[in-house]
Amino acid sequence: MKNLYQNVIQLLSSGENIVLATILYSSGSSPRSAGAKMIVRPDGSIIGTIGGGRLEAETIRLAQKVHHNGCPMMQAFDLTGKDAAGLGMICGGSGKIFIDYIMAEDDAMLQVYRALLAAMENQQKAWLITELTLVKTEAKGRQQCLLLPDGTIIGSLEYDPAFIDALPSGPAQIFLHAEVNADRQYIAEPIKNEETVYLFGAGHVSQQVARLTNMVGFRTVVLDDRCEFANQERFPDADILLLDDFKCLPELCIDSDSYIVIVTRGHLHDGAVLAQMLLFPVAYIGMIGSKRKRNTLYRDLQRKGFSEEALQQVYAPIGIDIYAETPEEIAVSIVAELIKVRAERGKCLTQGK
Repeated sequence: MKNLYQNVIQLLSSGENIVLATILYSSGSSPRSAGAKMIVRPDGSIIGTIGGGRLEAETIRLAQKVHHNGCPMMQAFDLTGKDAAGLGMICGGSGKIFIDYIMAEDDAMLQVYRALLAAMENQQKAWLITELTLVKTEAKGRQQCLLLPDGTIIGSLEYDPAFIDALPSGPAQIFLHAEVNADRQYIAEPIKNEETVYLFGAGHVSQQVARLTNMVGFRTVVLDDRCEFANQERFPDADILLLDDFKCLPELCIDSDSYIVIVTRGHLHDGAVLAQMLLFPVAYIGMIGSKRKRNTLYRDLQRKGFSEEALQQVYAPIGIDIYAETPEEIAVSIVAELIKVRAERGKCLTQGK
């Protein structure tokens, strides 16, 4: 999502009007969940995706109309039964897409998206609030703002202060949420901290994992104590952190949006990293190796005071079992597991569990 917002800023800065398509809600087996976004440019090219297939093609067609008349629109979709077959999609489900129009000459919008990107880069919470209007957008008349935790409003929005004050503690705190205030409808989107994969170990498996995590939208940090392995040439799309020792890690920005992948060059290093990572409330911890190696490490960690319950949260052996053998195949199995965990977390947050 960070890359998409970077593109929004770049296009608006260059004077190009854009259409931003957002899935407002979805149910059933829809191709993408609520919050998925796609930029549609005047020439019909896209940045991002809302699921592909003919659903996406239809959205692009409608976005061209929005480019022409400057009037945002709401589009319902129903991918069940014959409708799904007609759209050439296997998925079922239904939902709504908001196809919005953003004018480059509206300086306030550029300020909003620059502030939004800064919030993401600084790991700061924020809420993007947009009025769902279906009338023609006028320059400097679009109703959208970014709400920061301290109450700062960036952008232009006519609002009831009590309505804005309630958003950070309401449902919009955890997922995209529609609100009605004074007969006007808004969506509030939490700007989530970027989900980060911490790859401990910079060997051949890590190199392949990093390629895939970047492709599927994770920020990736590679950590190792060997500069000949942990370098930008081998990991061009990752952040590199060169360690002195796996036994005493530096302070890291690890939180509930962090995914820990432990694939070092030996079980002693794996055990040292695992012992430190178990102290954090992370989204995922996976460790490479056989069940025999896992059980040996677990017995050692239990003697050091770690509970069986804590150890049961670790995905070990790491990855979905697809009989992987090569580094590339192992990487596919690991990243597939990361995608699965991320999707399950998203569903739990959306349902308020």
